[in-house]
Amino acid sequence: MIVDRRGLVLAIERADTRGAWQLPQGGLKPSESPSQAVFREVEEETGISKRDLQVLDAYPEPLAYELPAGAWSKKTGRGQVGYWFLLRFEGTDDAVNVARSSESSAWKWMRFDRLVRSVVGFRKPVYRRLHERFKPHLAGGAVRRGRAAAQPRVNPAGR
Repeated sequence: MIVDRRGLVLAIERADTRGAWQLPQGGLKPSESPSQAVFREVEEETGISKRDLQVLDAYPEPLAYELPAGAWSKKTGRGQVGYWFLLRFEGTDDAVNVARSSESSAWKWMRFDRLVRSVVGFRKPVYRRLHERFKPHLAGGAVRRGRAAAQPRVNPAGR
């Protein structure tokens, strides 16, 4: 999970499902640790380099979700188990570039509670647990309501 200085999260739109927004995620290579993989995957999916990120927290255990039976594949099997990190984005929006990823078509900053409401059902329990752990760093309530949070700008790939 990547948050900006306002506490908004970076959501990416899946290239294969228009309107399906989620947090960046990816797989571990056999030779890497979760803390190494997070920076590689973030750069692959968002274009954001490690130098623009600061680790704020890590979920203390892996979290899993099961895919609906029709979505099982050789690559994912029945679901996924993930190590989750909270990263603060220290760069400018120009550093975000999802065009490098074949998995993403656009990106935007949004309130995490909005992302949870719009994400597919099988991811909701994991996202809710992330919210409980990371909520001190997230925008929410009356304190941070504003136009940027309520009306996020959508940034298509390549912009």
